[in-house]
Amino acid sequence: MKNLKNQFRYIKRSFRAAGFRGLFYAIKGTVTNSEVVLNIGRKDLRFPIGLRIPSSDTPTYKQIFIKNDYDFLVASPPKVIVDAGANIGLASVYFANKYPDAMIIAIEPEKDNFELLTRNVEPYKNVTTVHAALWNKNELINLIDPGLGSWGFMTEENNILETIPCNFVHMVKAITLDKIIEDFQLEKIDILKIDIEGAEKEVFEDTSAWIGKVNALIIELHESMKPGCIRSFYNGSNGFDDEWKHGENLYLSKGKYLTKRLIRPTI
Repeated sequence: MKNLKNQFRYIKRSFRAAGFRGLFYAIKGTVTNSEVVLNIGRKDLRFPIGLRIPSSDTPTYKQIFIKNDYDFLVASPPKVIVDAGANIGLASVYFANKYPDAMIIAIEPEKDNFELLTRNVEPYKNVTTVHAALWNKNELINLIDPGLGSWGFMTEENNILETIPCNFVHMVKAITLDKIIEDFQLEKIDILKIDIEGAEKEVFEDTSAWIGKVNALIIELHESMKPGCIRSFYNGSNGFDDEWKHGENLYLSKGKYLTKRLIRPTI
């Protein structure tokens, strides 16, 4: 029964995202147990974006383009945006259109997500992709699938003395934020968006090398997936003046760099 409810939910979201084309492909995909990449054009985007239908791509699309999760005000146009947990690149595409002069670094660990991310951002010359997982060490780690769909892959340390977990997907390079700052020679990160399915617990254990270089932080916390995320985050995110919540995201800003907008979702 739960699976049927999820399928109906994906079909409904596909219709809202892509109209009758989305509805058709969602029903077809549900019946045949397959996905198709559907290209969607929008007036506020310079190039179409691809969504896998039916999949969790459609609720991600809803969060960004219908609920307007990133429709905030900025004190000055951002020069550097880091999108950690970029998934298929919808947030990066949104930022690339809203801030065409910003350098955008999109980080995604899962290979199928990364493939579609690369395709979606390819027309935007200000977006650079990094096939890696944000972590607290620069090493190889495991990517695992807890069964939450393509937006819910988690990371964990690789221990060669232990057996491979039954939900193992593949190994992936892990990278720290200070390594990103070093590799891209960044002086500041104006907007740091983090949605990394519980790995924020590790990332915020020690932020001394980079937290002072971040003007604004947008994060989704996953305490239910990995207990300790909230405590780790707040211990490692000192120095921000403002904080508010919209949807599933928490927003932190220094010196009024970000300001909450009274958001009216689009239809």
